[in-house]
Amino acid sequence: MFEGVNASNGIGIGAAQVAVDPDLTFTPHTVEDTAAEKARYAEAVTKFIAQTNAQIERMTKTVGEEAAAIMGAHIEFAEDEGIKEAVNSAIDGGTCVEQAVSDAYDMYYNMFLGMEDELFRERAADVADVKTGLLADLLGKEVVDLSTLPENSVIVCRELTPSMTADIDKDHVAGIVTETGGRTSHSAIIARALEIPAVLSVPNITSEVATGNAIVVDGTNGKVVVNPSEAELAEYKAQAEAYAAEKAALEAYRGKETVTADGIKVLLVANIGNPDDANGAVDADAEGIGLFRSEFLFMDAKELPSEEEQFAAYQKVALRMKDKPVIIRTLDVGGDKEIPYLNMKAEENPFMGFRAIRYCLNNAEQYKVQLRALLRASAFGDIKIMLPLVTTVDEVRQAKALVEECKGELDAKGVAYNKDIEVGTMIETPSASLIADKLARECDFFSIGTNDLIGYTMCADRGNDRVAYLYEVYQPSVLRSLKYLIGEGNKKKIMVGMCGEAAADPLLIPVLLSFGLDEFSVSAPSVLRTRKTIAAWTKAEADELTARVMELDTAAEVKALLEREAR
Repeated sequence: MFEGVNASNGIGIGAAQVAVDPDLTFTPHTVEDTAAEKARYAEAVTKFIAQTNAQIERMTKTVGEEAAAIMGAHIEFAEDEGIKEAVNSAIDGGTCVEQAVSDAYDMYYNMFLGMEDELFRERAADVADVKTGLLADLLGKEVVDLSTLPENSVIVCRELTPSMTADIDKDHVAGIVTETGGRTSHSAIIARALEIPAVLSVPNITSEVATGNAIVVDGTNGKVVVNPSEAELAEYKAQAEAYAAEKAALEAYRGKETVTADGIKVLLVANIGNPDDANGAVDADAEGIGLFRSEFLFMDAKELPSEEEQFAAYQKVALRMKDKPVIIRTLDVGGDKEIPYLNMKAEENPFMGFRAIRYCLNNAEQYKVQLRALLRASAFGDIKIMLPLVTTVDEVRQAKALVEECKGELDAKGVAYNKDIEVGTMIETPSASLIADKLARECDFFSIGTNDLIGYTMCADRGNDRVAYLYEVYQPSVLRSLKYLIGEGNKKKIMVGMCGEAAADPLLIPVLLSFGLDEFSVSAPSVLRTRKTIAAWTKAEADELTARVMELDTAAEVKALLEREAR
C-alpha cells in the first residue's frame, strides 16, 4: 500500500496506465543566426497559445468554466514580457532557443516553488507545463496524450498537468495517481471538477507500478493499493458503493438552509481565488463568498491592476452572487506572495515582516485604488471589505480612515456605492486574537484564518515535516484562542466567520457551533458535506461535547474524543 495526499474523494478501481513524460533532452549549442532563433521562439509561443486556447474551449465543455480558467495561467506565462525578454536576451548572447527557454522558465519555477503558501507554490506546475509545451514544439516531440484510454483506466504519472487533462477521456478514467501536487494544486482542482478519485504526491509511484497492474485509488483517505488481494478488492468495492450512496444522499441538502438539528441557522459560504471561481460556489449551493483572495488579481498581472480592472473583477463576483454576501480580502502581499513589479525588499523573515496590511497602509495611494474599486463594486452586491494580518487596533483605524477618504472622493464625483459597507478583520495572528475584545469595537465582522493562526500560535511551519505534528487545530492553545475571539465577537454582536481549512473539518464543526461561530467558509466541493454535518448536531449536544474537549490536555486526546463522537 502507498500513501499520498487525498486530493479528490471517492474509490477508483481499474488497470494502471502509466503516462511517461516526453524526452525533452537537447544539446546546448551556440547560435550565430539569432534572428532565426528568435523567430523559432516566437513561432513556438504562437503555436502554444493557439493550442491552449483550443484546450480551454474543450475543457469548458467537459469540466466547466472554473476548471478551464486554470489554463489561462499558461497563456499568461507564455506571453509574460519578463520571460520573453529573458529568452530573447539570452538568444542575443548566442544561446540556443531551447536552452534560453529552459533557463528562463526554470528561474520562475524555482521562484514559485520556494514560496511557503501552497496556493502560490502550485503555480510552479503551471510554469513547468508551459516550459514542457514550448520545448516539445521546439524539439518536435509529442506530449502525453490521455484522449484515448481503455475503460476503467487509472492514470499514473509524475505530474498531471492541466494541459494533459484538457483532452482527458473522462468516461474511461477510474482514478488518478501522481508523484507531485497537493490539495490546492491544479491537478487536484481538475480531478475534483471531473469527480475522479485522486491521490497525489505518492513518492516514486511511476517506478512502482506497471501499465496493466490492477490498482485501487482511495481518494478519500489518500491510499493506493497495487495488485490488491480478492479480500481487499471486495472491501474497496463495498466502500465505492457506500461512497456513491453517500454522495447521492448529500443532494438532499441542496437548496436547504444551513441549520443545526435544533434549528439554529448559520451561514455556509465558499472561498474563491478569482472571479470565475464564483461560478463553482453557486453550483455548489454556497450562500455567499466568505473569502475572495484579491491578491490573485495582482499576481496574474504584469503591473499594478488599475481601478477599472479591479472594479470589473469585484463587480463580476457581486453580480454572480446577486444579493448574497461577498467578503473580499484586500491585498495580502509579502511573506511567500512575491509580486515582482512591487519591488519589495528581501527580508530575513518575510512572514513577520513588511507585508499585507502593513505594506498597504505604507502605500496609501496605491491601497486607495483597491478600496475605491471595492466601494464602487458594492453598488452591485453585498460586498464587505476584509483587512489581512491585522495585529493592532491602529491598523484597523487607519484602514477605515482611508475607506472614508475614498467615500469622499466618490461622493465628489457622484459615484454610487454602499455607504454602509462593512469593514472587518481577518483574525490570523495571536495578537489579534488576544485583543479580540478591542478589535470587535472597531470591526463590523471577524473572519478567522485558521491556517496562519495555527502556525503563528504553535510557532510551526506547516511545510516543515519535522514540526508538522504541532500544526493541528486540535491543539488546546488553538482551541482556547478560537473560543475567546468568537466569544468576544458574539458579545459585540458582530458576525464571526472562519475561512481556514478547519471550517470544513467534520470533527471540529460541533466545537465551532458550541463556541458560537456564525459563518463557515469552505471550498466549494465541501459545501453540502459541511451542511450535512452541521444539521447532525443540536447546540446542547455540541456544548456537552465541547465541555469535555476543553478539559483535555493534548491535541491527540482532543482528536481521539472528536473521532469517537463524530456523526
